[in-house]
Amino acid sequence: MAIWDFVKDAGKSVFGSEAKAAEAPAAPAAQAAAESDTDRKVAALKKELADLGLTAKDVHLTLRGGDTVIIKGKARDQETLEKLILALGNIKGIAHVELAEEPGAAPAADAKPPLFHTVKKGETLSQIAAQYLGKAGRYHEIFEANKPMLSDPDKIYPGQTLRIPQG
Repeated sequence: MAIWDFVKDAGKSVFGSEAKAAEAPAAPAAQAAAESDTDRKVAALKKELADLGLTAKDVHLTLRGGDTVIIKGKARDQETLEKLILALGNIKGIAHVELAEEPGAAPAADAKPPLFHTVKKGETLSQIAAQYLGKAGRYHEIFEANKPMLSDPDKIYPGQTLRIPQG
């Protein structure tokens, strides 16, 4: 099992009105309301992945504690898995993404752990590229590694987590 931490209050808002979720339902209805809110949030997460073209029929999502997404199943490749982790973790309200290991599954011998970077205030892709890839001019490699979550290399924000290409 692997767990990645994200900045909970940064990212794209996909869950709708937080005010509605904060209202306290009556005691007997509380559990049913919590379950329906969880189902609504999981559906919003799945829709966001579909909108980004990151769906996989063998990947299943669950939400624990309201801010932890658990990914079960197998993505088609390591790059897709890393993009799934980032797409989910960069959603406002998500603090952790956990990868549940499949029973009896062994990690690939050549699989490297993903390399992620959380953007700090004032950072640019060029600065991040210089830090990890040795040259500021290689910023485009980071941009490409984070598509479709990034649409413009100049539009990154503090708290956003980016995938750093390896190899």
